[in-house]
Amino acid sequence: MIINERVYLLEKLLIKGGNRLCGDVVISGAKNAAVAILPACLLVPDTCRIENLPDIKDVKLFLKILENLGAEVNYVDKNTVEINCSNVRSYEPLGELTRRMRGSSYLMGALLGRFHKFRVDPPGGCDFGTRPIDMHIKSFRLMGAEIDTSRGIVAADAAELHGSQIFFDIVSVGATVNAILAAVLANGTTIIENAAKEPHVVDLANFLNACGAQIRGAGTATIRIKGVSSLHGVSYTVIPDQIEAGTFMIAAAATKGDITLHNVIPRHLEIIGSKLVESGVKVEYNSDTVRVWVEEETELHSISFTALPYPGYPTDMQPQLVTFLTTIPGQSIAREGVWDDRFRYTSQLKRMGANIHVEGKLAIINGVEKLIGAEVKATDLRAGAAMIIAGLMAEGITEIRDIYHIDRGYESFEEKFIALGGDIQRIHVIEDDYI
Repeated sequence: MIINERVYLLEKLLIKGGNRLCGDVVISGAKNAAVAILPACLLVPDTCRIENLPDIKDVKLFLKILENLGAEVNYVDKNTVEINCSNVRSYEPLGELTRRMRGSSYLMGALLGRFHKFRVDPPGGCDFGTRPIDMHIKSFRLMGAEIDTSRGIVAADAAELHGSQIFFDIVSVGATVNAILAAVLANGTTIIENAAKEPHVVDLANFLNACGAQIRGAGTATIRIKGVSSLHGVSYTVIPDQIEAGTFMIAAAATKGDITLHNVIPRHLEIIGSKLVESGVKVEYNSDTVRVWVEEETELHSISFTALPYPGYPTDMQPQLVTFLTTIPGQSIAREGVWDDRFRYTSQLKRMGANIHVEGKLAIINGVEKLIGAEVKATDLRAGAAMIIAGLMAEGITEIRDIYHIDRGYESFEEKFIALGGDIQRIHVIEDDYI
């Protein structure tokens, strides 16, 4: 917050490390599913009740975008909203809002499906290097839209939308979501090949099918969408957050603790659990809970992994696992198979004594005896979660700045860690000439 042009009010987290995290934690609704389902409501000229929404900044921002377009938004409670898009007339969302989050790119597919046109500023969000939207645009063009990017915005116009055969050269969650949103109300059948299989893609398809869409194959490489004439309102519950759950799984391992996660879908977490088990951590799955613990005197060992599209190890869990590996004896290797520049956060771990060497999309982690508390920053959302884990592991006090990244995607994050035994305090400070 800017107090005046030279003085800033900032929030930071202070973490005193060394405590084992033990107890139970309830996982919130999935951020990535929520920011796909909310724009999908634009396709429904009726009331949609969305439950288990995470109470986070990205969701609140998206609801503000919908309201700005003309939707009626009613908060039933902090995790439930009713959205009526009957009176939405605008296909030009406010740029100052959309530029603040990557998920705003989904407005393109939703508005194209609703109005056969849109005018949208390029989306914002975490910066991991180049994030092109060429495959999104390819999908829209194949369905009959003319796209113009010459004026600093993305503009689309279509006399009508028709089904098409779409093949993605690489797996892209964003392009898959946008193709689904644009195709649901199009004439004919759309077939998406090499589609993303992530749980939140499946959740979006399940929501739209509950509204009357005809989508088959979500969760596989081939998705078939038969266009329908209209959709109707529905009450729908967002799936639990795979990434929040995985973050607490790794936090349990990193602090040699014992945590039971509630409100989870265990099969979404098996790839994360498999890497922890490989390192010597214990993981137990039940119907809707997962327990993660480290037995006394266990000698954990180094591992290698590659972040890949689902069902591979999630790229959004890469920083957390690297952080855990910083104090594991031996040499671990992490490969990033999705983004070009997602190891930026490692410079912050080095400030805490980590021994990490990065070569492009490869990180070599040589385990050190311990991390030491230091002043660090959250370089992005998931890196911010990794910094919290690092602080909980470290000896001494860790101060984390730029925590607005963390607030974007995790509900009551520090409160949940405190309930598990973490020593975390949010403070407000005034700084001059903050950069």
